[in-house]
Amino acid sequence: MTHSPQQLLAILGSHGLEPRRRLGQNFVVDPNTVRRIAKLSGAGPGRAIVEIGAGLGSLSLALAETGAEVTAVEVDSGLARALREVVSDHIVSDHEVRVVEGDARTLDWTALLAGRDDWRLVANLPYNIAASLIVDLLSNVAALKSMLVMVQREVGERLTARVGDKAVGIPSLLVAYHGTAVMVGRVPATVFYPRPKVESVLVQIDRHPDPPVDQRIESIYTLLSAGFGQRRKMLRRSLADYVDPEGFEAAGIDSRARPETLSLHDWSRLAAVADLGGATLS
Repeated sequence: MTHSPQQLLAILGSHGLEPRRRLGQNFVVDPNTVRRIAKLSGAGPGRAIVEIGAGLGSLSLALAETGAEVTAVEVDSGLARALREVVSDHIVSDHEVRVVEGDARTLDWTALLAGRDDWRLVANLPYNIAASLIVDLLSNVAALKSMLVMVQREVGERLTARVGDKAVGIPSLLVAYHGTAVMVGRVPATVFYPRPKVESVLVQIDRHPDPPVDQRIESIYTLLSAGFGQRRKMLRRSLADYVDPEGFEAAGIDSRARPETLSLHDWSRLAAVADLGGATLS
């Protein structure tokens, strides 16, 4: 169950709305796509799904059709009003779709997800906030055990990059600290209204039960910021304020290496020998 382009335009028109480019509003108008996303997300009876960027509810309805308990978050007040009307007009499961108006970057996630610790996130995220929001949620919302996010292809490549990839950087390494990220599909521009000028991909992130390295993320982040802030330089230069030659030797890291060649475990070993200040993850 989803909206055709004509139905979507009718809903927008009846509420005096139109897509807002500033908020990255591109609505999925293809039933096969939303059902595919719902299936990939693991939605089903007894599952608790929180959706960010619910828009006019095409994906919300597909998720609810599976029998999942769906909480749909939408930042745009006009869309949130229309969304409440859409979900109230469609009986799609034994559970109501809970619509929450709010900005995912400032929501009280503890209150929103209270009562369960096994939530799955589904989101269609604007490219300009996608990476930072995902890292923030992984860092601070432990109740989110997995994520299926639709993002611009370049953002997806940065989130899932591995050692040696051109796209490897701070986002991919911070995500790797918290979970395993895999690109699981592509979404063509033709399934959206209005049609975006970029290609989108689906990224699945499964949270680790425990961090895969010993050092705290704050310590690792300090070094990542220094290293990738000057990524064309050798580490012995970019990390000169934190790691001396003896430290590189103790960590088993070639000081002539560049940051994209190091794994998360390499950064953790460097953090163990580094002289770090009080920098924190931001």
